[in-house]
Amino acid sequence: MLDKIDKKLINLLQEDSKQTTKQLSLQLNLSVTAVYERIKKLEKEKVIEKYVAIINKNKIEKSFLVFCHIKLVQHSKEYVTTFEREILKLEEVSECFHVSGDYDYILKIYAKDMDEYRDFMVTKLTAIRYIGSTHSIFTIEKVKNTTAINLS
Repeated sequence: MLDKIDKKLINLLQEDSKQTTKQLSLQLNLSVTAVYERIKKLEKEKVIEKYVAIINKNKIEKSFLVFCHIKLVQHSKEYVTTFEREILKLEEVSECFHVSGDYDYILKIYAKDMDEYRDFMVTKLTAIRYIGSTHSIFTIEKVKNTTAINLS
């Protein structure tokens, strides 16, 4: 169970995981050793899974963001398993969610532009067996985009 200090520590790390234990200790009014031990405990318990760098998509020419809804021909175990195995191989897909509702999956895809996305759709995505239909939504502007989950 997370206490108030763990939650505050997690919020601070989500804001900037490169803070030193000394910087964190000052903000939490704890010793450096206590902060270090709390971080190690959170890592061991897999509360903190990993540390990553968040990349500016414009700087790497991958700022064209598309959400693609996928409907399978039918929802059998074979079709689901095949689709999920194949989607894991597509580097353009940054996230894939199995969802309820009118569609079976939602994909988050980054591309350079519409031409690159079209090429991806035609040569890779629609080559996956058992896809019944796709519905692409092109983003206009990022209003809010965060990886942080606020712990109060």
